[in-house]
Amino acid sequence: MEITENGNLVLFDQRNGTVWQSFDHPTDALVPGQSLLQGMMLKANTSPTNWTGSKIYITILQDGVYGYVESTPPQLYYNYIVSTNKSKRVPTTVTFTNGCLSIFVESTQPGNPDGRIALPEAKSTQYIRRKYRERDEELDFDIMPGMPMRFSFQKLRKSTQDFSKKLGEGRFGSVYEGKISEEKVAVKRLESARQGKKEFLAEVETIGSIEHINLVRLIGFCVEKSNRLLVYEYMSRGSLDRWIYYHHNNAPLDWNTRCRIILDIAKGLCYLHEECRRKIAHLDIKPQNILLDDNFNAKLADFGLSKLIDRDQSKVMTVMRGTPGYLAPEWLTSQITEKVDVYSFGVVLMEIISGRKNIHISQPEEAVQLINLLREKAQNNQLIDMIDKHSNDMVSHQEEVIQMMKLAMWCLQNDSDRRPSMSMVVKVLEGAMRVENCLDYSFFNANSVISVQGIPSTYSAPPRASILSSPR
Repeated sequence: MEITENGNLVLFDQRNGTVWQSFDHPTDALVPGQSLLQGMMLKANTSPTNWTGSKIYITILQDGVYGYVESTPPQLYYNYIVSTNKSKRVPTTVTFTNGCLSIFVESTQPGNPDGRIALPEAKSTQYIRRKYRERDEELDFDIMPGMPMRFSFQKLRKSTQDFSKKLGEGRFGSVYEGKISEEKVAVKRLESARQGKKEFLAEVETIGSIEHINLVRLIGFCVEKSNRLLVYEYMSRGSLDRWIYYHHNNAPLDWNTRCRIILDIAKGLCYLHEECRRKIAHLDIKPQNILLDDNFNAKLADFGLSKLIDRDQSKVMTVMRGTPGYLAPEWLTSQITEKVDVYSFGVVLMEIISGRKNIHISQPEEAVQLINLLREKAQNNQLIDMIDKHSNDMVSHQEEVIQMMKLAMWCLQNDSDRRPSMSMVVKVLEGAMRVENCLDYSFFNANSVISVQGIPSTYSAPPRASILSSPR
């Protein structure tokens, strides 16, 4: 076995014949001297930090080079066709050499290709690779079909009237009301020192490539030098925390409205976990990241901490991320699945039912943490005490509310394997399935010990009341 000067890893047999070589198995890059044969594919990485394949690929067909976005059917975004009347059965070949992609359709002479694609000059080793690049603190995005619109910073400054009407703020920056082509929008302006490029890329890549009625729609983005902004659809009633914590003297939500919000959240998570090509773990489910429109339809927002998970992966290793109070016990091991979102959903469900924060320091010591209080009430058969007393309508539906609490407790099981999938949660909410009977009420509250673990983490800001009308 040896690596040649141009980077080809070659395995030899006992007679020094080539058994296998890496050049025959391209992934996301070509090095000088390497070829792509007809039918081969060059597939981009998902991101600079995620080396699994994305939906964008280049392939060689009989008459030239084609670039596609993977879909059904594939969307063509680039092609270079060589016009010849091909008669030979030799497969078309494209070789990276002398700063060009040399295309051989009819010709078999190395110095006489049928076509060439000139590539930009590189400062060091030449390469072709579809990726995101970082230059002078500016992120250079390739705009492909299906990607959100890219705006200039000046355009967004004008559309927000110089960022004059702030809707709210969070850990990574502030959100402003704006208007683009008569459509009201929410513009999230990120503070470069607080949300890193990794989080910005995650948010654009994740929500920019998917669409669902229960996910906030990303209209576009801006990257100019250190300026990074996201443009979202405007959600007139702001975030869910405003309506369940009673910090704005609002009337309590009735039981039917709470049920609809809960179902919307569940459907959004079900889509992320089970209906996308790769599973998407949100990793920061909390009321501040659930937005409401005029009719109290709920949509998930803020994908800055999300993580893509291959469907053949049982667990993934990652640093702790999320918001204290919503973190599943398995975060203590840093080996997680999408079931951490199911746990967070269970916490949010209890907040909606009880009308209080999951960590409420003004409460008596035994009631500061909502999950600890739930454990005590469940073990003593006093779940009725957990119902939001601000709402007479909630109290009048106490039997249904208690059944909803049992669904929350199913989602809060210590063992992630015992938690339901989000599709099962949706079935329960729609009346097509019943909650598991044998529930373990001894919920282990990881959130009370996480702060002393010394585990590397990427925390979102502690939740607080907000009038935010966009993700943050």
